[in-house]
Amino acid sequence: MTELDDLDALSSHELHDRAVRRAVHHLDVGFLWQLLREIPAGEAIAGHPDNARADAVKISSLISDALGSGNDDVADSLRPLYLDYLRKHGEGKPA
Repeated sequence: MTELDDLDALSSHELHDRAVRRAVHHLDVGFLWQLLREIPAGEAIAGHPDNARADAVKISSLISDALGSGNDDVADSLRPLYLDYLRKHGEGKPA
């Protein structure tokens, strides 16, 4: 199994946790800011338009969503972001 396969085998929830944990550990504010910007769209794609509107208005909700595990369907919609981030930083093997 390749490193890329290892990441693809992880659930979206696990990818979220790994990406956020890495970003916090390395103080990667750029990724965390990107995640904050993407959450409202992820909420909308996941079928939660009311949450998307609320998150766009309340930064504290966005931060909580970014650092918390979030809904699995939202994590699924943000899966490409997590995969791209982890692959760029050589995170290919499950912890």
